[in-house]
Amino acid sequence: MTPAQHAPIRTLIAPSRYVQGKGAINRLGEFLAPLGSKPLLVADDMVWGFVAHDVESSLNAASLPVNRVQFNGIPSAKEVDRLSALIKEHGTDVIVALGGGSTIDAVKAAGYASEIRWVTVPTVASTDAPTSALSVIYTEDGVFEEYRFFPRNPDLVLVDTQLVANAPASFLAAGVGDALATWLEARATQRSFANTMAGGLPTLSGTALAKLSWDVLWENALPALDAVRENLVTPAVERVVEANTLLSGLGFESGGLAAAHAIHNGLTAAPQTHGLAHGQKVNIGSLTQLVLEGAPSADITDFVEFTTRVGLPNTLTEVGLKVTDDDDLRRVAEAATVEGETIHNMPFDVPVGDLTSALKSIEKLSRGIRERAGLPEPVLHQAKH
Repeated sequence: MTPAQHAPIRTLIAPSRYVQGKGAINRLGEFLAPLGSKPLLVADDMVWGFVAHDVESSLNAASLPVNRVQFNGIPSAKEVDRLSALIKEHGTDVIVALGGGSTIDAVKAAGYASEIRWVTVPTVASTDAPTSALSVIYTEDGVFEEYRFFPRNPDLVLVDTQLVANAPASFLAAGVGDALATWLEARATQRSFANTMAGGLPTLSGTALAKLSWDVLWENALPALDAVRENLVTPAVERVVEANTLLSGLGFESGGLAAAHAIHNGLTAAPQTHGLAHGQKVNIGSLTQLVLEGAPSADITDFVEFTTRVGLPNTLTEVGLKVTDDDDLRRVAEAATVEGETIHNMPFDVPVGDLTSALKSIEKLSRGIRERAGLPEPVLHQAKH
């Protein structure tokens, strides 16, 4: 029997250990020690400024050396190669990412390339990158370049919810945008019998975790954001952090990606969107996917109202684009529909023209819903270069 003739499989992948809680950073050394004796810590200066004391104390208590290097900002091929060289130079046997999704993606890719273990310590709950066995690689200019897939997930994911609560609430809101897409995409993948990032058809578990993430967010996101604005850790915050990080991470990887993340990748081709968080662009993708699916108007109304209250963009204006930007929007649609993109996991074909039309439609659609609900008008996003 040749590989092409093998019957379809279903599979679920996950990190070896997930740790979450208030003050969890103080136990990093305890969980790191079984994985290696020569860790390399990767963090930018801002992150290191507020984790250094706790990390150093924790590693010292576990008799581990403290060896930290700078992250340079973009998970590009060049940055991965630089970190790989540092791993070799320092004789590292486990690499640790401290920070956001960009740091995490670069560290996972460097850890895999160097054939050592890798650990993620997200200081914000803004993406589901910490748990996955893949990295998103960008060009030096911040344009999506490729996914890199690895044969295993991180050996440890450790999330200190007080660190998450100390960060600006906009990071948590962006994570909600990323995680809300999980169920929409897993649902589409299930309907089309498409393969997931895990390398097989979705498992019941992967799809169920994606749906659980959605349910948890609709119930807890708004009170969690209120708490985080006061730097408080509440049960709602704990639930949203888990939904953004673990449930969404397992759900997207073993449940499947579809149009929303492909549209995110397409949006990176428009310079106007640079400076936006990953989850902000994903939210535009989620709404556009609902339009493509011909979702019930009540579902779209609920989604626009909820994501507006969360603080997520759901109009072109809010990501720096206009309905009249024909060339830019077509470029976004072309990038989102290239061969191999996850939009092809939708249960129907999505031609470039259809996607361009759907993107254009969300401006008036969302504005109307927001106006009827008495919600704020969109504010123009100014790109950061």
